[in-house]
Amino acid sequence: MTQKPVIGFIGLGFMGHGMAANLRKAGYDLWVRGRSNRVPVESLLSMGAQEAASPKDMAEKCDIIHICLSNSPQIEAAFRAPDGILAGARPGLIVIETSTADPASTAALAAQLAAKGGHFVDAPLGGTPVQAEAGQLSAMVGCDAAVFDHVQPIIAAWAAKITHVGPVGSGHKMKLLMNFIGLSYAALYSEALTLGAKTGISPQTFREVIGPSRMGNGFFETFMGYAVDRNRDAHKFSIANAAKDMRYLNAMASDANVMNIMAGAAKHYYTHVEAMGHAEDYVPMLSDHVAALNGVDLAEAVRKGG
Repeated sequence: MTQKPVIGFIGLGFMGHGMAANLRKAGYDLWVRGRSNRVPVESLLSMGAQEAASPKDMAEKCDIIHICLSNSPQIEAAFRAPDGILAGARPGLIVIETSTADPASTAALAAQLAAKGGHFVDAPLGGTPVQAEAGQLSAMVGCDAAVFDHVQPIIAAWAAKITHVGPVGSGHKMKLLMNFIGLSYAALYSEALTLGAKTGISPQTFREVIGPSRMGNGFFETFMGYAVDRNRDAHKFSIANAAKDMRYLNAMASDANVMNIMAGAAKHYYTHVEAMGHAEDYVPMLSDHVAALNGVDLAEAVRKGG
């Protein structure tokens, strides 16, 4: 292809807006499709993007479509609705699916798109909304080698690190493994903070000792940004999304006939907090809920520790 492909983008939330903006800054003609929040849509229109009437309309106009949505049912609707991508797909269309999704759903959608002559690329993200705006995300890519060579320069508009993990579906599997580690860390940190507070070790001391050690990491720092500094926006990833990701991870383990005791235990924390009506809390706030289950007010423990 001698000229730049026309790009579509569905899903303009915390991550999607920054990714789409970086595609536009890289000089791609861009068609966007948002939801009820008009702020990110209007922002991108002001940068020269155009608004598609539907996913079908986008598929008819674009060479490559990005999707960045919350879960597999939303992704499936974007594909399979009467005005969905499959209704407008033509041979050669590439869909880059950047959400954290159920690998079984990925396989089914990839087959349906292939039947239309298109190509499915799963390229889930690593990083934060700040990194999305800066074009500094990581991408774990699942597709065949020829398609990867074609899409890598486009993904590079929003990702600083791009890893070709393997065939279609591999990216989504890798992202679930990554989130399994991070979300289990959150459960572990929550228990450790609670036990510390209950036995006389302040959250501040816990961070001071663990942070610089070999057990410290970037996730630890953003988690403690809320747990200790009480910065609500330190890590903006919802309990609802965490619970969803852990459900997908546990389903993947079940399909592979793998015993996964730790993943099951971590999942139940998020399921419990979601069931309590706190689905829109962010993941570091799990620490408050685990503490409360044990009779500890973690915010008070921080105040006393100060």
